[in-house]
Amino acid sequence: MSAKQRRRNNTFNPRIQLLKEYIYILIGSAIVGIGFNLFLLPNRVASGGVSGISTIFDSLFGWEPAFVQWAFNIPLFIAGVIFLGRQYGIKTLIGTLFLPFVVFLTRDMEPATLDPLLGALFGGVVVGIGLGLAFRGNASTGGTDLAAQIVNKFTGLSLGTCVALIDGMIVIAAAFVFDLEGGLYALIGLFATSKTIDLVQVGFGYSKMAIIITTKQDEVSKGIFEKIDRGVTRLSAVGGYTDDERPILMCVVDQTEFTKLKQLVKSIDASAFVVVMDASEVLGEGFKRA
Repeated sequence: MSAKQRRRNNTFNPRIQLLKEYIYILIGSAIVGIGFNLFLLPNRVASGGVSGISTIFDSLFGWEPAFVQWAFNIPLFIAGVIFLGRQYGIKTLIGTLFLPFVVFLTRDMEPATLDPLLGALFGGVVVGIGLGLAFRGNASTGGTDLAAQIVNKFTGLSLGTCVALIDGMIVIAAAFVFDLEGGLYALIGLFATSKTIDLVQVGFGYSKMAIIITTKQDEVSKGIFEKIDRGVTRLSAVGGYTDDERPILMCVVDQTEFTKLKQLVKSIDASAFVVVMDASEVLGEGFKRA
């Protein structure tokens, strides 16, 4: 490959990545907006965030949720730029503006269900999918995420605590505006959203990480290389009782390869000590690319 072609590739790949991030934020924001109108708003599920505030205001005053979201999102974005710097950039601004726009466009959609429990569960899942995609685009949809980071900066509280406090206050407000049951539905929606975001971020394909302590390191390593086609890392360790140096092996395999790994190690060294852990996301050769 010529130097000119390499330079072209080096400039082309970041552009593709940037385009993917913009697609993520637009699709994610659209999914959040549609999920809000299909599940959360018609069932009065105020599961945190600016969307939860707009649900409460819609119930109390009949205010258009999209306008309420713009009214909160835009000042919060400006405050985020002032107090936290320009790290958010154009992508977060797009999410901040586009999400309420989708809410406005889809405001006349027929509700998918009028059962509050189903609305909380499926609304939380759909919103979690959308937010997870937005986060994968290295952006957010603004709102209380920015408020939590501002509170974090000036109070010293952890970011997780700040998010929990702000969303918790919205859920408590929902319990007062609607009833206790409404607050519980909001908690269910909030929980479903947070878990779905995690799934979108790390995926469903869990791998296994094995720590192998054996006196036959060379044979086990060679077997893993040749029969499973996975890499092995040797780590230096010291026995806690004997104080002897003993290298240990670390290997990451897909779930489908895990049984084969166990059988291989047992066939080589029946007395080997193996510790196995879930690896929720693995990046690199043989696994997912970053």
